[in-house]
Amino acid sequence: MIGPLATGVIVLSLLIVLAAIVTAARNRAMGTVLLVALGVLEVGLLVQAGFAVAGMVRGEGPDETATVIGYLAGTLAIPPAAAFLGLAERSRWGAIVIAVGSFAVCVMVGRLLQLWQGAA
Repeated sequence: MIGPLATGVIVLSLLIVLAAIVTAARNRAMGTVLLVALGVLEVGLLVQAGFAVAGMVRGEGPDETATVIGYLAGTLAIPPAAAFLGLAERSRWGAIVIAVGSFAVCVMVGRLLQLWQGAA
């Protein structure tokens, strides 16, 4: 895991949460900006997962390999699912789904960092 990349992913996911809350407060459906932001978030998560898997192959990382793999898989699945559900629900609730999904990614990446550094 790369700390600065994980920090960037966390900040981006929090920005998506903020944008989605503003969109929902304005009573708007999810737009292109949120969709593109979720795509950028997914790319960042894919890069982070690639570095994490490469580190585990080299023997680095925590003892809880199954937990790390579960968190990595979960973080990779959430943005596409949130985008799909956000597009399916063409009301303010679609943006709220994006906010909840992005916040979940933020928390999961933070937990991954804790696991990787052995702090938890």
